[in-house]
Amino acid sequence: MARRDGGAASSSGEFKGATTDDGGFRAGFAVLVGRPNAGKSTLTNALVGQKVAITSAKPQTTRHTIRGIVHRPDAQLVLVDTPGLHRPRTLLGQRLNDLVAETLSEVDAIGFCIPANERIGPGDRFIAAQLAAVGRKPIVAIVTKADLADRARVTEQLLAVTDLGREVLGGEGFSDIVPVSAQDGFQVETVADVLVGHMPPSPPLYPDGELTDEPEAVMVAELVREAALEGVRDELPHSLAVVVDEIVPREDRPEDNPLLDVRVNLFVERPSQKAIIIGRGGARLREVGSTARRGIEALLGTKIYLDLHVKVAKDWQRDPKQLGRLGF
Repeated sequence: MARRDGGAASSSGEFKGATTDDGGFRAGFAVLVGRPNAGKSTLTNALVGQKVAITSAKPQTTRHTIRGIVHRPDAQLVLVDTPGLHRPRTLLGQRLNDLVAETLSEVDAIGFCIPANERIGPGDRFIAAQLAAVGRKPIVAIVTKADLADRARVTEQLLAVTDLGREVLGGEGFSDIVPVSAQDGFQVETVADVLVGHMPPSPPLYPDGELTDEPEAVMVAELVREAALEGVRDELPHSLAVVVDEIVPREDRPEDNPLLDVRVNLFVERPSQKAIIIGRGGARLREVGSTARRGIEALLGTKIYLDLHVKVAKDWQRDPKQLGRLGF
């Protein structure tokens, strides 16, 4: 179990080092799972050191498996950030769960994120049961959002997580248990150490300096979606899909001052939701555009003209054809 002083040990008390016995390099894939809004995307960004995954106070905001790449002198850790596992109510929900199940079968280790400030509930037990069925893979329990709970509450949660692991997985339960706060940096490096300790000996899998293997268009869509989700009603995240139509250089621009035209469509399920996104007199859509443009320009390294269009695709979450067209 991880200690509050920054040390880390396995649930059996044995420290997990990062390198192989002969000092060789390690590299592999780790997936972060947990119920919606458990802090998976924020932790991914903290580990990578740069935003590669959408974050929002609204649940169920991640729609793609974003891979963030952590480069270290002794190892390379490829993080797969998935949608939150949940009991699906729509075809979209089932497809997101299928995406998680497929990812679990392909990684070297699993990080199970459980917030420190919320008691373990049916959702956590549902996910733990799903993980128990995966087979012989190291499962690290990561107690997230430690900054939102006092020391006594974090300790209480660590004990509850220990009991959950032994109850569902059997034996000693989770391979490791680590409290972390991605928000203030507490034990972020410890999480990386522990996950790297479960990676196989391997040369690097990606070039040095590469932070994600997601296509730029997917990253652009995620930045627009994140901006659109801020400050809106609870039902909207489930009903909002974002698709990049094109990213093209503006013609007749001087070489030392290029401009990209970025055209993006935002799809909602009902006209009332379209009105929420656009806002009175288009004010909210302009705010979304300004926020997203800053992130996209930082991502692409050049000035952009962002052209946003909001469209209604009725009940797209339940329509197989529309789900396919929107990339699910």
